[in-house]
Amino acid sequence: MGTDLFRLDHKIAIVIGAASGIGEAVARGLAGAGAHVACLDLNVAAAERVADAICASGGRAEAATLDIRLSRDVDAAVDQFVERHGHIDAVVCTPSINVRKPLLKYADEEFDRVVALNLKGSFNVLRAAGRVMTRQGSGSIIVYSSIRSVVIEPGQGIYAATKAGIVQMVRAAAAELGPAGVRVNAVAPGVVETPLTEPIKANRDWYDAYARKSVLGRWARADEMVGPTLFLASDAASYVTGTVLFVDGGWTAADGRFQPPGMG
Repeated sequence: MGTDLFRLDHKIAIVIGAASGIGEAVARGLAGAGAHVACLDLNVAAAERVADAICASGGRAEAATLDIRLSRDVDAAVDQFVERHGHIDAVVCTPSINVRKPLLKYADEEFDRVVALNLKGSFNVLRAAGRVMTRQGSGSIIVYSSIRSVVIEPGQGIYAATKAGIVQMVRAAAAELGPAGVRVNAVAPGVVETPLTEPIKANRDWYDAYARKSVLGRWARADEMVGPTLFLASDAASYVTGTVLFVDGGWTAADGRFQPPGMG
């Protein structure tokens, strides 16, 4: 067995948010492990670029547009891939947005926008994939949460609420779908170098403060999310469900920066 446990040969995987950042890295990583990957994103041109790059390197991939806020579109996309390939083995959902504002300054529209994508969108994906996978009696669903599901900073209250909500949806889905042979888990990254974190990277003090909070003293690269996601998608995680895999460089393990005397 060995490393074969992590192979995804003959597997069909859908990666949502595959046009850039973590989603792109995961799509490339799953394809590298042998999966046929469907790269889905609202930005279909960028998703096609990723799929083309995978195929050019010897992998198998295709691309399509998807807005996970629209439940009918999510259902249709999943059903189309089942019709085309006969089954779906793994679904990974990465997209989210954040409006950084104190709660008292949040507008109704901003609240609705964050919740619609992060929480409802993730629910739409989980439900559509769950329906298919329970019928086929197997599959792995991986939804992206965040360290903000358990720790907070000012200005991220609504984002954090959606990420905590994802964790509870994942746990409920794992309990409900487990008897049908379907596994459901969450990945919770810390701070990751992606296009979405460019505003933070542009502020050196902010960037460095985040790096110091990690016990490894640095940000994560997007490709460092591939291994944990591949694990959860693969047979190596055949008895893993209902869990949250923190990929945060120790952020949530350490509660302060002060080093007591004699500890150096």
